[in-house]
Amino acid sequence: MKIWPDAIYHDKLKSKITGEEEEMSLFHVTRRGLMAAGTALALTLGHFGAAQAQTPPGVLIVGQIAEPKALDPAAVTAVNDFRILMNVYDGLVRYKDGTLEVEPALATSWEISEDGTEYTFTLRDGVTFHDGSAFNAEAVKFNFDRMLKEDHPFHDTGPFPLAFFFSSVVSTDVVDEMTVKFTLNGPYAPFLSNLAYPTGLIVSPAAVEQHGADFGRNPSGTGPFRFGEWRSNEAVVIEANPDYWDGAPDLQAVVFRPITDANTRTAEMLAGGIDLMVEVPPVALSEFQGDAYTVHEQAGPHVWFLILNAKEGPFADKRVRQAANYAVNKEALVNEVLEGTAEVAAGPTPPAFAWAYNPDLEPYAYDPDKARALIAEAGAEGAELTFFVTEGGSGMLDPIAMGTAIQADLEAVGFDVKIETYEWNTFLGEVNPGLEGKADMAEMAWMTNDPDTLPFLALRTAAWPDQGGFNSGYYSNPEVDELLEAARVATDQAERARLYKEMQTIVQEDAPWVFVANWKQNAVTSDKVENFSLQPSFFLLLDEVVKN
Repeated sequence: MKIWPDAIYHDKLKSKITGEEEEMSLFHVTRRGLMAAGTALALTLGHFGAAQAQTPPGVLIVGQIAEPKALDPAAVTAVNDFRILMNVYDGLVRYKDGTLEVEPALATSWEISEDGTEYTFTLRDGVTFHDGSAFNAEAVKFNFDRMLKEDHPFHDTGPFPLAFFFSSVVSTDVVDEMTVKFTLNGPYAPFLSNLAYPTGLIVSPAAVEQHGADFGRNPSGTGPFRFGEWRSNEAVVIEANPDYWDGAPDLQAVVFRPITDANTRTAEMLAGGIDLMVEVPPVALSEFQGDAYTVHEQAGPHVWFLILNAKEGPFADKRVRQAANYAVNKEALVNEVLEGTAEVAAGPTPPAFAWAYNPDLEPYAYDPDKARALIAEAGAEGAELTFFVTEGGSGMLDPIAMGTAIQADLEAVGFDVKIETYEWNTFLGEVNPGLEGKADMAEMAWMTNDPDTLPFLALRTAAWPDQGGFNSGYYSNPEVDELLEAARVATDQAERARLYKEMQTIVQEDAPWVFVANWKQNAVTSDKVENFSLQPSFFLLLDEVVKN
């Protein structure tokens, strides 16, 4: 990749590099935060021939793929936001480092009733929120009642799009100051795993009461970092919490910079303007092979797919949906566009969930002739398709290049495809409420914590957008609904696996999506960064990272 001077810009400032050395201030981080920590964060960029940006020790600059939507964990859905939130908040439980296994966090232990409907947690003593208020059982009850009870005085601080995770909760009860009990409407196998997900992170009730609907811009948790400042489209700053119950972090602060364009993010990393870059474009990986960088990779439960509008238009016919699966050359996408950083997806469940994945499924073959035959059989020759594509986003890989290649494949079998491109948060605002009346198809990617999560939230009939779910293509199959409901309450993992595998077979045949890719996530760090590792959850955990 050749990096032109004009490709390097910071925030709203763009440097026109000349023959004379030029300095420019890139950040002015919060005085209250970093200046108090004894760090002046002023980065400079000299003559391009020796591009050098100095980032200070103890302050980690992270290149994010987009601006966060909010910093309220109950109100957001994107991994881009979760990467910040997991450093500001804790849950009752968390994923053990390097795994998706659950371990204690704000709860030190728990007991499960014999019938699987009651979970009683003993809470950690001596923990306070960043605003100084106490963490206790009342705080836990406040959090879940806020999400789940429409009559809660702060339910209007939502909406809470992933409250589905806890739809089995009948009540959250305070047993005593440091003991809380959840009563479920039946056994629910993913419950502990969902508590470890960002939707289960515990926020300060006092901060919610103080800020109301603006809490998402004024967060307060119990995590290793506390909120410093959020300057829209520039940076979110979090500062070390010296009183963190699990040990103060090594870093003084972390600055999350939204750099939507992948080429610009790459240029920033090469110029030294950021220390950590997530979601490195496949074509840029070769730029980071020297000793000055470390490329990190980690397999995880990811699936990239196309949502097809099964409610109206050409894709209301299963034959046309299957035709789209045959028309798209997925091998070319993963090997050429993604340069071998992903594998072709066979269905809705990522193979990272080895115990629940159906290995008997073969991906749809690339077969344009079969696609044309199915389109002719359905009478859909020449059908016009509106295709929503995003500029970037969590797990979206190289969405514009992928979208362009997919458009060409679909047009080669007779479709007339019009692409509409959106910035990530705008894109989610168009897609999540449903495609009806707007589009025939849309790109999407999910990184999930349990094989239940994605199909339950995006393939059930009861997960149509008007019911609060993410089934934006309106797929409906009662047999799939029954299998997913049964898998949720099955306590035997082998039985859960059987149900999920059967679901995958049906969904692949119904083709509500074009199943495209399963990605191995990546990131790159500079040689100043130590103790960083990626997590299979796709979150960033920065409390043990060192920045020299």
